[in-house]
Amino acid sequence: MTTNSPSTAPPAHAGHREWTALGVLMLPLLLVSMDVSVLYFAIPAISADLEPSGTQQLWIFDIYGFVLAGLLMTMGSVGDRIGRRRLLLIGAAAFGAASLTAAYADSAETLILARAVLGIGGATLMPSTMALIRTMFTDAGQRAKAIALWSGVMTAGVALGSVMSGVLVEYFWWGSVFLVNLPAMVLLLILGPVLLPESRDPNPGRFDWPSVPLSMAAVLPVVYGLKEIPSEGWNVLYVVSITVGLLFAALFVHRQRTTASPMISPALFRGRGFGPAVTLNLVSAFGMTGSAYFTTQYIQSVLDKSALDAALWALLPSVPIGAAAPLAARLVQKGVHRAHVVTAGFAIAASGYGMLALAGPDAMWLVLTACGVLASGIVMVMSLIMDLALGTAPVERAGTASSLMETGTEFGGALGMAVLGSIGTAVYRHEMPASAPAEARETLGGALAVADRLPGRTGDALATAAREAFTGGMHGAAIAGAVALAGAGVLAAISLRRVRLPEHRKTPDELCSSSGVV
Repeated sequence: MTTNSPSTAPPAHAGHREWTALGVLMLPLLLVSMDVSVLYFAIPAISADLEPSGTQQLWIFDIYGFVLAGLLMTMGSVGDRIGRRRLLLIGAAAFGAASLTAAYADSAETLILARAVLGIGGATLMPSTMALIRTMFTDAGQRAKAIALWSGVMTAGVALGSVMSGVLVEYFWWGSVFLVNLPAMVLLLILGPVLLPESRDPNPGRFDWPSVPLSMAAVLPVVYGLKEIPSEGWNVLYVVSITVGLLFAALFVHRQRTTASPMISPALFRGRGFGPAVTLNLVSAFGMTGSAYFTTQYIQSVLDKSALDAALWALLPSVPIGAAAPLAARLVQKGVHRAHVVTAGFAIAASGYGMLALAGPDAMWLVLTACGVLASGIVMVMSLIMDLALGTAPVERAGTASSLMETGTEFGGALGMAVLGSIGTAVYRHEMPASAPAEARETLGGALAVADRLPGRTGDALATAAREAFTGGMHGAAIAGAVALAGAGVLAAISLRRVRLPEHRKTPDELCSSSGVV
C-alpha cells in the first residue's frame, strides 16, 4: 500500500516506454470524450435515414451519457480487481464492436443499443486510463505532467467531437462518425498488451454485488433530472427523480460504510486532500458545463451562425487550454503551493464568467475570449485536483479513485446545466415582452421559430427582443457562475492549505548535481 509520507528511495522515473504508452492511452480517452458531442450534426441525417420517434431520438442522444455515468464507479472497482489493463482492452474491444454496429445500424432500436454498449465501453476506458497513469508514473512531477496532458485531451475531445461530426457528415454518410473510432481501438488492442503494465489490487476482497444496482440507482435518476430541468423546467417528475436518486445515494453511502468489502472504500476519504479534491472537481465541472450551455447557443442563435460555423468558432477557446494544465503543473513543481495555484485557477475561471456578464448581443470576440479564459482556469484546477486525488489514494485503489472523480464530473456537469440553465431561463422569460407569443417566451429557439413565421419588422423585432433577453439570461447565469467559482476558490485555499504531496523527489544524480558533486 502506498502512503503520503516521503520515502528515502526516489521513485522510478518514467522513460520512453511509459511516455509512448501514455500516447496510446490518449487515443481511447479522446474518442470517449468526443462521443459525448459527436452526434450534434449527424442527428438530422440519422433522423432522415432511420426515422426515429421523438422519444427514440432523445435516447439516441442520451443513452451513452447515462450508461457511462451509471457504470463509472462499478468499472473502477472492477478494474482494481481484475486488472486495469485487462479491463481497458475489454472495453476497447466492446467500444470498437459497438462503433461498427452503430455505423451500420438499420433501425433506431439498433442504434440505441449500440450507443448503450458504447457507454459501457466508455465506462471501462476512462477510469482505466487514469489508473494506469497512476501506475506508470510514480514520480510526482512526471505524474503531474501526464495528468495535465490527460486533462487537455479530454477537454479537447468534447470540442473536436462536434466539429468532426459536421465535417464527416458533410462529405460522408452519418455512420462515418462512428467508424473513426475503429483504427484507434485496433491500435490500442495491438499496442496495449506490449506497452501497458498490468496492475490490480493484490487484496481486493469480495466484490460487493449489491452496490452495483445501488450505485446506478443513485446516479442515473439524479443525472436524468438535472439534465432535463434546463429545457423542461422544474417539472414534478424531474424533482421526484432527483429525490429518489439522492435517497439511493444515502443507501449506497451507508452500505459502503458498513459492509466488510465495499465497492468504494471509506479509507479513500481518510487521506488528506481526497475529499476536497472530489468536491472541487465537481464544482469545476459545474462551471465548465454551465457556461457551455449558454455560449454554444449564443454563438449559433444570438450571432446567427450556422451549426458548423458555430462549432468551428467554438474551437478558438481551446487554443489556450493546451498550455493551461502544463503551466499549472510547472508552477507546483517550482514550489508554488498547490492550494495557491488551484485558487488562482478558480479566480481566472470566475473572471471568465465576469467577462460573459459584460457581453452584449453582438460581442463574439468578447464571448470567445471569455470562454478561453474560463476554460483555461478550469483545466488548471481539474488537472491539479485529479493529480491530488490520485496522489493521496493508495495505488491499489487507483481505479476506484479515478472513477469517483469521473462520476463527480458527470454530476457537476449536469448540476451546472440545471442550476445555471434555470437561472438563465428565468431571466429570459422575465425580460421577454408580455405581448410575445407563449412559445417565444419559453426559449430562444422557440422565439426565433415564431419570428420566422411573422411578417417583416414584426418578426425582426421579436427576434431582436429574444436575443437581448437571452443575453440578459446569460448575464444572470454568468454572475451566479462567477460567485460559485469564487466560493470554490476560497474553499480550495482553506481545505488544501495543509495538503502537500511530494511534488518532485530528486534522483541521486540530481542530488549530486545540486550539491556540486560530479
